[in-house]
Amino acid sequence: MLKIKNSAAAIPAQDMKRARQFYEQKLGLKPEQEEADGGAMYRTGETLFLVFLSTGKASGDHTQMALEVEDVVSAAGELKSNGVKFEEYDDPNFKTKDGLIDMPDGSKGGWFKDTEGNLIALTQRVPAQTPNR
Repeated sequence: MLKIKNSAAAIPAQDMKRARQFYEQKLGLKPEQEEADGGAMYRTGETLFLVFLSTGKASGDHTQMALEVEDVVSAAGELKSNGVKFEEYDDPNFKTKDGLIDMPDGSKGGWFKDTEGNLIALTQRVPAQTPNR
């Protein structure tokens, strides 16, 4: 069995300067490590993610990374005040209001795209219920 020490998401960017401005100015992150090609590694809690220079283009059709926060409404408000636009979904079983959704399990969330088209989730999870014994 693998003995995995850590894991990290890798987020592609076609324009590194534009992408770094988004993560640093809109999300308020500071690079923990900078790559020779201009890419950057960012720490969020106990995890890291890399924004790397890529010729590939993000589809934006699926969540590529999730950022967990304690209060999704407050965090979304802060991001919106920084110019981040949340995606709206209107499906019968999946409908956002003002960019946010309340899930059946009590969690909340929303999605936004970075400047490179990567779809990022903002989530507020609820603790799992432990069955009574």
